[in-house]
Amino acid sequence: MKKYKYMIAGVAAVCATAALTSCSDYLDTDKYFKDQQSLEHIFNNKTNTLEWLSLSYSRLQGDNIEIGHSDQNPTNFCDDMTFNEGNNGDRYRKFKLGEYGDGYNNGYDGYYKNSWPWSYVAIRQASVFIHNAHANEGLTQDEIDVLIGEAHFLRAYFYWLLIRKYGPVPIMPDEGADFSASYDDMSYPRNTFDECVDFICKDMIEAAKRLPDRRDNLNSARPTKGAALAMRAKVLTYAASPLYNGNTEMADFTDKTGRQLISQEYDERKWALAVAAGKDFLDYNDQAGVYKIHTVGVRKSAEDTSYPTTITPPVCEPYSSLNFPDGWADIDPFESYRSVFNGELSIAENEEIIFTRGQNDRGNNLTPPDKEGAEEDKGVKQLVKHQLPNSLGGWNIHGITQKQCDAYDMADGTPFDIDRVMAEYGAGNEFTNARNKNLHPYDHLPDNGVYMGYANREPRFYASVAYSGTIWPGASTTEDRYHNQQIFYYRGENDGRVNSNERWVNTGIGVMKYVHPYDINVGNNALLKDKPDPALRYADILLLYAEAVNNLTSSHEVQSWDGTQTYTVSRDVNEMRRGVKPVRMRAGVPDYKDEVYADRDQFFNAIVHERQVELFAENQRYFDLRRWKIAEEHESEQIYGCNTLMDKRNALEFYNPVRVPKLQTSFSRKQYFWPVSWDELRRNKNLTQAPGWRDYE
Repeated sequence: MKKYKYMIAGVAAVCATAALTSCSDYLDTDKYFKDQQSLEHIFNNKTNTLEWLSLSYSRLQGDNIEIGHSDQNPTNFCDDMTFNEGNNGDRYRKFKLGEYGDGYNNGYDGYYKNSWPWSYVAIRQASVFIHNAHANEGLTQDEIDVLIGEAHFLRAYFYWLLIRKYGPVPIMPDEGADFSASYDDMSYPRNTFDECVDFICKDMIEAAKRLPDRRDNLNSARPTKGAALAMRAKVLTYAASPLYNGNTEMADFTDKTGRQLISQEYDERKWALAVAAGKDFLDYNDQAGVYKIHTVGVRKSAEDTSYPTTITPPVCEPYSSLNFPDGWADIDPFESYRSVFNGELSIAENEEIIFTRGQNDRGNNLTPPDKEGAEEDKGVKQLVKHQLPNSLGGWNIHGITQKQCDAYDMADGTPFDIDRVMAEYGAGNEFTNARNKNLHPYDHLPDNGVYMGYANREPRFYASVAYSGTIWPGASTTEDRYHNQQIFYYRGENDGRVNSNERWVNTGIGVMKYVHPYDINVGNNALLKDKPDPALRYADILLLYAEAVNNLTSSHEVQSWDGTQTYTVSRDVNEMRRGVKPVRMRAGVPDYKDEVYADRDQFFNAIVHERQVELFAENQRYFDLRRWKIAEEHESEQIYGCNTLMDKRNALEFYNPVRVPKLQTSFSRKQYFWPVSWDELRRNKNLTQAPGWRDYE
């Protein structure tokens, strides 16, 4: 009998807040078995069996988190958001220049390197579990089936995290790597990207066969059948995208035998497979009724400044007269969007989130917060702490780029154009005041000096952007002096530019997404609301589905995921609207015009824009730009923001866009994929480096 030396993540006691924290109990690592035990001993014991799988769950944190601290998740910061850490953004700048994780002694070698080894540890644990959990006599057969389904999902999900970041990777033996084997036998070459996708999709199908439709509150961060089907659709959409489908510019991405790892011939059928997989999920969900776009009803009177009256979007028929999802007559677009992310809802209440890690708050040492040696939280709550102004006890170092700020449309759905809108407001109306309220009926801007470039924007703008002059409620503290603070980012203000430290927003435009009206980090009884990461949500899948349908030029026959039927898929405007319209209606902006749907290129550009706005700060744009092969166009642009050198006496000049000082950026081909570290290359003699990165040979 082989002996396995292993560490098993213990299952922590029930956490205090069941809705958000108990769902991630099994992510805690607060005890370890360090002795060697046989697989028979492990899988004959219920506790040991569950703890074996819990180690896989634990590796979803640290450098594998989706949304959180830039230490672990730099890819959440693209051309849309910056972090001013280090010497005036030095770490962000090095990240943008591709100076990370490849062994160069640039001061950041310790960052971003755990995703590869952690994922393979989790993959091995899941593989061993799949092949041995059936022997456990302390669990019912139904319980074992569900747990094996979780293991299939986890194994596929970790491969997904790897291929999204590193491209084609080695696929390990199905039963799990034998660590007692020789060094040569443990050296696995990269598989092709298509082979990786095929393996992931098969695992997701196996997961979907076993997983339940829903989870209870205590297990709401565990995967479901819908999560497996949705992830399969997302993976196949990536596989059909230009970076992986007929990309001759990656002809030199090979293994050591010269085998090309990225397909060199374009295959439209990959888009057909993505469409069918999207249809699998959407049709299943239409019947099961598990997931939907979250909406909140019209608020006719304000509870307080934290929960204002509903702003009715400009009249645009038929949408103004129809209820959601055909229109917005019965919803509050701002609150509907904001509450998906800010902790207003527990996971169990949030019907838009398909898969989440829960609080997602462990760093790379996985030590629970109440244990000695614990890192500070690294998840979404920590993200918010970095967004909060100094005046609210925050770090005040995350900023939105001018490019992202300008991407949000006007309230009527027309593109934002600063020259046009300021000309419409007229001279003397550059800032809000008590006399010009009639000029901006589609917002709740304070009437005391907010730049009118921020007026009359679509609801997602106000849920995502902390413009200079935003009022931050800070409602949880009992100290009135901290309530409803209006924060300006002018030089000389409490939260404006300073030269002595990094705690100022280097673009002059802050981040509001994920911030709850209660969130504040100073004052008596202050709290930051718990909030789950939206690792996979319904709106993302809808937009991916519409994108995939748009790429079909002919009809294709594809079997459903369970083989029970055959789809005939083709470019169908009604199916494209199925993906786009609910997202646009919830946002309170009109659906695309018929001519946009009719033109493949126009629709693609619309999807690029929609995903930039809808999925802002959700760790999507970095990978979208790469899979579309338009990263060079967007990521090589210089970062612009407000002129943070200007004080309040020169307020108008503050809003003239300037290149952010000391924040140069560029893009080279090597940045399409992350490098494998020197340590991993040294361990595996058959592993090749991604193109453009140093291979140390």
